[in-house]
Amino acid sequence: MTILLGIDPGSRHTGYGVIEQQGNRSRALTFGTISTRGEDMAPRLGQIFTGLTELLTRFQPAEISIEKVFMARNADSALKLGQARGAALAALVQSGAPIFEYSARQVKQAVVGSGGAEKVQVAEMVRHLLGLDKRPQADAADALAIALCHAHMRVSLARIAGASAVRRRRIR
Repeated sequence: MTILLGIDPGSRHTGYGVIEQQGNRSRALTFGTISTRGEDMAPRLGQIFTGLTELLTRFQPAEISIEKVFMARNADSALKLGQARGAALAALVQSGAPIFEYSARQVKQAVVGSGGAEKVQVAEMVRHLLGLDKRPQADAADALAIALCHAHMRVSLARIAGASAVRRRRIR
């Protein structure tokens, strides 16, 4: 059993999703958003940092995954997103757990099977894969999808490592 944390950074709403992975099965432990208040950016970044620090202390994930920054059309939005992601990474790195980064396209491909999937498709697939009663709010669904993407990658890498070990024994 491994606890994984997925983060969807945002300056107004940072989504988080904590899942427990056992083999190729995953279940949600908690998910939601850290919604920041106020207009000044510095206190909002502090709220993201504090919220994630509390989450890390409570669940102590073995591994963490976070969405990579994408290039936005609006430079101001991209800068704010980068700052929010930086505040999140600062909190995450203090946990000592390894951090993995995935692009939005990689996450959609892993969860839905199409890198061009719509947000509602991702949220519905997250609901289905985790057996949730209802579709999670958008930022939380994205964070759970990021955690699921990492869970899928871990299983795939373990299979590859196992196959390589078998091949090495066969050759000798």
